[in-house]
Amino acid sequence: MRLVFAGTPEPALPSLEALLGSRHDVAAVITRPDAPAGRGRALRPSPVRVLAEEHGLEVLTPQHPREDEFQTRLRAIAPDCCPVVAYGALVPRSALDIPRLGWVNLHFSLLPAWRGAAPVQHAVMAGDDVTGASTFLLEEGLDTGPVLGIVTETIRDTDTAGDLLSRLAVAGAGLLVATLDALEEGTVTGRPQPAEGVSLAPKVSVEDARIDWSAPALRVDRLIRGCTPAPGAWSTFRDRRVKLGPVAPTQERLAPGELAGVLVGTATTAVALGEVRPEGKGAMRAADWLRGLRPETGERFV
Repeated sequence: MRLVFAGTPEPALPSLEALLGSRHDVAAVITRPDAPAGRGRALRPSPVRVLAEEHGLEVLTPQHPREDEFQTRLRAIAPDCCPVVAYGALVPRSALDIPRLGWVNLHFSLLPAWRGAAPVQHAVMAGDDVTGASTFLLEEGLDTGPVLGIVTETIRDTDTAGDLLSRLAVAGAGLLVATLDALEEGTVTGRPQPAEGVSLAPKVSVEDARIDWSAPALRVDRLIRGCTPAPGAWSTFRDRRVKLGPVAPTQERLAPGELAGVLVGTATTAVALGEVRPEGKGAMRAADWLRGLRPETGERFV
């Protein structure tokens, strides 16, 4: 089939690479426009754009896919199908109707669970045992289209959102290629999503990532892992923000937020800090941070 791939961040790269190595013809790529990044806030191309240009592919970067100029070009390319992985913009009906087989989205959850922008983060924070990836036909609703295929993945006790997303990106790439093969052969049809089991996964904000030390240790651990690497779980100590990497459970007991060595109290048992990133500084081991900080007995994270 003739394809136009839509995607933007790094987790979309395994899918684009798999499609480039498949029997299908990737005619062009759609991605978000270059965006400010880094401390200097210089404009940088998306990871998908970089990979596409390395392969000599035409790259389309509309501010929004409703633009007439973009849709005119897409019609001229005449794709059979548009596979989508984390593109980052809603596709209007006028664009959805251009490819004859529609747009096939790879979503990193077992739909209808965790519809939205941050399915992997929410699955980790909720303590799910199993998640996966789904391919479905894109429609105007939020991740509501008929499902074409799924692959499952166990969530490990120590998984961060980044760890889990890396595995799903690879497994999902194989699922996407298999789905497109089946579409071309006419051996797959979409299954409507059930009305039961719907959950939403909106983008996790910086405020959502603030640690509540009055919560049980299990919830604190899940929040931190679910917010790693982004947006980064955080708390404040001596009125300065500190980002915290994954913690380890212990059997010790401290008051919620109380710091004693590398241990911090929760509503249940204390957790041991791993990596910390003080405001304005790079990441470091908690023991090194504490050595320079010299906290007093009874000081707390808030």
